Amino acid sequence: MLGRTASGLFWLFRYLERMENTARLINAAQWMSLTRMNASDSDWLSVLNTVGAADVFAGQHDEVTKASVIDWLLRSSDYPSSLINCMNAVQFNGKSVRTAITEEVWEAINAGHIDLNAQLKTRISESGLNTLLSNVRDIVSLIQGMAHSTMLRNEIFQFMSIGTHIERTDCTLRLLDVKYYVLLPSVSPVGSVLDNVQWETILRSVSSLGGMKMTYGEQFSAPEIIDYLVLNGKMPRSLSYCLMKVSNSLRKLSTSGRRNTDSMMQAKHLANYYLSVPVDSIFEYGLHEFLQKLLILNSELSDQIAKDYRFYE
Repeated sequence: MLGRTASGLFWLFRYLERMENTARLINAAQWMSLTRMNASDSDWLSVLNTVGAADVFAGQHDEVTKASVIDWLLRSSDYPSSLINCMNAVQFNGKSVRTAITEEVWEAINAGHIDLNAQLKTRISESGLNTLLSNVRDIVSLIQGMAHSTMLRNEIFQFMSIGTHIERTDCTLRLLDVKYYVLLPSVSPVGSVLDNVQWETILRSVSSLGGMKMTYGEQFSAPEIIDYLVLNGKMPRSLSYCLMKVSNSLRKLSTSGRRNTDSMMQAKHLANYYLSVPVDSIFEYGLHEFLQKLLILNSELSDQIAKDYRFYE
């Protein structure tokens, strides 16, 4: 397979996952702001910090307001990861790998592209926001569902899976960080009603509340939530599960395991050194510091995969 084709498949599914992640982040931030006393529009600065776009936003806006941040995340042509730009990138990459994907996947991409561009022609009202975010998740689910039900499990599918799970790892890390270190005003409310409501909102935003209750019962603590979202290899959005999927795909790409790439070694190190520890060790290290370190390592792993498989050649 050409490196350009592998890159197109990888980024098609990264941008697709990023669309859903952006929708989840907006939804989580909106609900968490409702649980805070004395909440203000400036709280949305934390969302911009979470996606690493605060400086870019500040260069284009005089002040941070809820309405301006949401509109920018949804429709800005200047922000590469806005929903509209992600959808356009999905369509562009889909076109570049048209011969590698099935007709069903291509039709789902085109339908989603047309639908979302039509919805985002004008600013979305607050009353229509939840409907839009739900539609985004439906578009993503349809494309992913078509891929899973119609694509051969060959090297094409492996690059799709790697892109999906690298991006999902990034999102889970950022969602946890925005809750624990940014939206929570101080350490004093930990374990309070406010803290518990915010943690529950995070679980809802990654569709994990039901699974959490099945695992730990109706009452659970912050360490148990971190254990579930970081270390539980059976939870589809946990860091451990996502890294396992990336490692499995890299192994299948490496000529039936006979050739170890640098990216395979990095993934193995990440799993053995950071995701095979007791949850208490994470809190001793510092949750914020741990999440930031994994964000960097996940980005480095993505870069190494691009080098190993010559994405830009």
